[in-house]
Amino acid sequence: MTYAADRLYEETAYIAYHFHWPREQIYDLTHAERVRWVREIARINTRVNGGE
Repeated sequence: MTYAADRLYEETAYIAYHFHWPREQIYDLTHAERVRWVREIARINTRVNGGE
């Protein structure tokens, strides 16, 4: 099973936007690592925006 290219681009853009990491560094992450960073960024955003 391959990971959907659209989802990979979404995760990469999300992490790059928030952390300003270069694309190559994000692509070097495993799928599990990317998903974890996406979740952590989402938690930070929720806290900053008054949620949680």
